Amino acid sequence: MNKVIVVVGPTAVGKTKISIELAKHYGLEIISGDSVAVYKGLDIGSAKPTIAERDGIVHHLIDVLDPSEQYNVADFQKASRKIMDKNPISLICGGTGLYVQAAIFNYEFEAPKREKANDDKYKDLSNEELYNLLLAKDPNIDTNILHPNNRKRVLRALEVFDSVGVSIHSYQKKKEPLYDYFIVYLSLDRELLYKRIGMRVDQMLEEGLLDEVKNLYDNGICPTGIGYREWQQYFLGNQTKEEVIENIQKHSLKFKLL
Repeated sequence: MNKVIVVVGPTAVGKTKISIELAKHYGLEIISGDSVAVYKGLDIGSAKPTIAERDGIVHHLIDVLDPSEQYNVADFQKASRKIMDKNPISLICGGTGLYVQAAIFNYEFEAPKREKANDDKYKDLSNEELYNLLLAKDPNIDTNILHPNNRKRVLRALEVFDSVGVSIHSYQKKKEPLYDYFIVYLSLDRELLYKRIGMRVDQMLEEGLLDEVKNLYDNGICPTGIGYREWQQYFLGNQTKEEVIENIQKHSLKFKLL
């Protein structure tokens, strides 16, 4: 059974740095579990490690898709396992609980294919309203692995329920592990973590985050990841830049992983 080290934790806790040090020490390649970093052009808002930061370590599943392409947990499962199956030891950096579990456990996916057009049905609902709608429709949804700020997954859960009338978790059968895994969860004091998130957001703005997001929006691309979706209200004239920055910080802190 091949081995897998998984490094997870909240935004700005230091996952990238620790993962690169581990990879250098043990001679490993890194599999990115980030559902945003997989896209080309989504660089600053995703805190994607630069070529210099990667320090010569091979990184998989970064910059492999155009922003217009779809990417979901089943795609990550297939791509990550292809890499893990050929390496005696692999290292996954980042990812939600569902992404990590789908990769290392025998999850099965048979739910209806995702249709982006279904997202438009709920475009006028806030994250909280969308989440409450899901709970009203599907009271059996597992809230432990479905956070209200993860809009993409909430939309997917609604899509599956609207299509077949059963919970999306009915299609995610977690059985035995397929790999000998070890999970490293990094954490920090909440106050210190919030300070580091604030510093990260400030750095992103200095590096041109607003220009990056505006260029995406001007080309009809509206990413749903934290650091991107919050700007929509700014472009519509409903929020100030300061309010958007505060929302990014709040959402980053609240976002749960495992």
